[in-house]
Amino acid sequence: MKAIRKFISGDDAVAEAVRLASPDFIAAYPITPQTVVVERLSEMVEDGSLVSEFMHVESEHSALSACMGASAMGVRTFTATSSQGLLYMAECLPYASGGRFPIVMMNGNRSVALPWSIYGDHRDSLSQLDSGWIQIYVEDAQESLDMTIQAFAIAENAEVLTPVMINLDGFLLTHTYELVEIPEKDIVGSWLAPVDNPYAMNFDNPRNMGFSSQPSDNTEFKYQQHKAVEDSRKIILETEKSFEQIFGRSYGGLAAGFMCDDAEFIIITLGSVTGTCRTVVRELRKEGIKAGLIKIRFMRPFPTDEIIGLTTNAKAIAVLDRDISFGYEGTVFTNVNSALARTHNDILKMNYIAGLGGRDIPKESIREIFKELEEGLTTRPDKAVKFLNLNVETDEKYSDSEDNSTQHHREGVLLWS
Repeated sequence: MKAIRKFISGDDAVAEAVRLASPDFIAAYPITPQTVVVERLSEMVEDGSLVSEFMHVESEHSALSACMGASAMGVRTFTATSSQGLLYMAECLPYASGGRFPIVMMNGNRSVALPWSIYGDHRDSLSQLDSGWIQIYVEDAQESLDMTIQAFAIAENAEVLTPVMINLDGFLLTHTYELVEIPEKDIVGSWLAPVDNPYAMNFDNPRNMGFSSQPSDNTEFKYQQHKAVEDSRKIILETEKSFEQIFGRSYGGLAAGFMCDDAEFIIITLGSVTGTCRTVVRELRKEGIKAGLIKIRFMRPFPTDEIIGLTTNAKAIAVLDRDISFGYEGTVFTNVNSALARTHNDILKMNYIAGLGGRDIPKESIREIFKELEEGLTTRPDKAVKFLNLNVETDEKYSDSEDNSTQHHREGVLLWS
């Protein structure tokens, strides 16, 4: 395969992928840390390297609304957003999925106000898991490019016809520069099939779109949406296999395991922190500790079978969540815990809340998580949710003794609930 290598950011990688996919329509509204994507696309349209209708709209709500209108005509569409912008789109997200519009959208993961923050966590996208979109989370800039291309193939497949959201950790991926392999446009064009939406507007075969339903038939419409996302599992795997045959890269399906075959202690991640965790797992293996890693790549459809299979020999697992459902636990942990409850009730399961508002997650803290998993097999803590590196004085009610509280604070881990 012919390709060039460029030293570019995650935002640039997404823009390059969109150029290669040749969408007919792009709706753009800037918001940090996504802005670079639509800036680059506007430059490409201006210099002629991308032939597309580029619409600079007045809001994120309008961006997705415009994409729905274009998609209804049966053309390839793209937009991008982040954080409060994604939440401003919230009204339109279920419209897009319910209308079966195969839109592809990049989201630059960023914390949700208040307090106001431009830095990244996963609270924006995970809050929209029930909107009916397929959700992808990537680890680096190369995966960002490759999955943006694949997202068009997945969304536009006749068995799916569901919008796809590609999530990049704000600044950690969007603004970090890496060497990225960019394939030739002609090769991508020959691999990516043209849009063929059988439900697109057609004056010769008119259809009713955007209609209301009665209680007697609404469930059937929702079931069809659910089935499409479930059926996308097969399409995702087929798309990745086909992509690998042409472009030589594969990422492990809906969830990828690392050293999990005999792993007794496994950490489960989402996004860019995976690389740091993989480094720690390698180090621990050299020290004789049977550590492993599961990288969740798709939150919808959720990789239930993959997680069950990868944790067969595990004694304890930790879910590293850059999200918190206030008053309960991390959203990723809720999904993982539900999957494991089907077969692995005996596994110790711990939830670590970390990286909120862009806070660093150092190797030392990840090593401490593995240490606590090993210790937890003996102590069997009855409280599963912990905030990592919490920078406040601990209170006696959160621990059995003041000494224990101080020790937990020093190690960067605080028992929370």
